[in-house]
Amino acid sequence: MTENAKHGSDEKEKPLSHEEEKDVRDHQSLNSVSVYAIVHREGLEELKRPMMSLWWSGVAAGIGISLSILAEGILHTIFKESTYQFALENLGYTVGFVLVILGRLQLFTENTLTVILPLLHKRSLHMTLCTARLWAIVFLANMVGTFSAAFFSFYFGAVPPEFLEGMTAISKHYAELKPMEAMSYGIVSGFIIAAVVWMKPSVNNSLLIMIVMFTYLIAIGNFTHVIAGSNELFLMALQGHISVADTLELIGATLVGNILGGTCLFALLAYGQVVREIE
Repeated sequence: MTENAKHGSDEKEKPLSHEEEKDVRDHQSLNSVSVYAIVHREGLEELKRPMMSLWWSGVAAGIGISLSILAEGILHTIFKESTYQFALENLGYTVGFVLVILGRLQLFTENTLTVILPLLHKRSLHMTLCTARLWAIVFLANMVGTFSAAFFSFYFGAVPPEFLEGMTAISKHYAELKPMEAMSYGIVSGFIIAAVVWMKPSVNNSLLIMIVMFTYLIAIGNFTHVIAGSNELFLMALQGHISVADTLELIGATLVGNILGGTCLFALLAYGQVVREIE
């Protein structure tokens, strides 16, 4: 063995100091199993929360997500004559998601992943009923929140008329969609929101940037999100631009799309990549 080879071998066997080991751990990326374990634990904690806690957190999330439409409406009005109006106004869409996700509020589309992982790991009637309970409470609470925001914006004059006009203008595209289009576009946004939830444990200080980047993609791509979109539809319905039946049909179609994208696509893929390692 040459001197260089011996020297290389000695270096390879040299143990790391305590400080070096800590530095490696601090900078090592989480692997898939670690991410799964974090999201899985979060899902279990959500399933154990009291009904009233879920309800009020869900209502708050519905109101909070409505800020996305408000911000879009404001930017639509401010940049009305700008060539880049569409690109700029859609930045507003990220505002509500930042508030809801960083505020740890109950958003239905996040739960298409978090509470599904425990169900996939422990498939039983009890776990299925617990998941269905959480989904029902959070979804209805989100709807109450977005409807309340739309009602106060329109009937109580909580939003200046010029900005309300902007909110109505950016909501028209959703109201004009066919149910199949709303469902198809909802698959993409459901997948994206589930991906955001999956990436949260890994990004740490970059969480804000990650939320803005991916929710901006939903907005700029005209994909449909059932909670944020319900605020648009409720606002249009209150003004008589769309019927109650059409409103419910579009909400239902988008809901199916978000579940297909978040649960049937992303959650199954995420679970599939770790299932052999956690058995």
